[in-house]
Amino acid sequence: MLFKRGNPQRERFERMVSPCFSSVYGTALRLTRNPDEAQDLTQEALVRAYEAFERFDGRNFKAWILRILTNLYINRYRRLKRTGTAGSLDEENAIEPTAPVEEIPDRQLFDRLLGAEVEEALAKVPDVFRIAVILSDLEGMSYDEVAEATEVPVGTVRSRIARGRAILRRELEAYARAEGYLKDDEEDDE
Repeated sequence: MLFKRGNPQRERFERMVSPCFSSVYGTALRLTRNPDEAQDLTQEALVRAYEAFERFDGRNFKAWILRILTNLYINRYRRLKRTGTAGSLDEENAIEPTAPVEEIPDRQLFDRLLGAEVEEALAKVPDVFRIAVILSDLEGMSYDEVAEATEVPVGTVRSRIARGRAILRRELEAYARAEGYLKDDEEDDE
């Protein structure tokens, strides 16, 4: 439970967060590729979402909170590029409401479904394309939901997903060839 009982807005927020928490954390983990950073990013997104909850339009909570998470990630990435450091929630005295990483269901599923090779290939996809691919292919969001979450037009989302998938395909193909799962065209002609 994220909050004490007795506050109807907090209880409503908690009920809405509960079913999508593992997706929020999983997306943060895929973006940051670091469990500690993912926990920080998830916590910050939850805090920001709760602070802005009264402005939530009630349409698609998962897309809304993933937009907050994505924007926080992009802002951190930009700040890190400018300053070379990232802020810490410890400095803000924030309390972490998450379970240990190994107990989070999304992480357990993530570890089983995505091998190290896929993770490495995904890490090579530039952030702007990786975010779109993660939200669409791993979180199952529609192009419209990804557009809403990333605040770009649907056409841009389609382009980013196509480019991200092409990079993933190229990276995974190189791995498959190296491991002997695929043969080079020259070998097939012999």
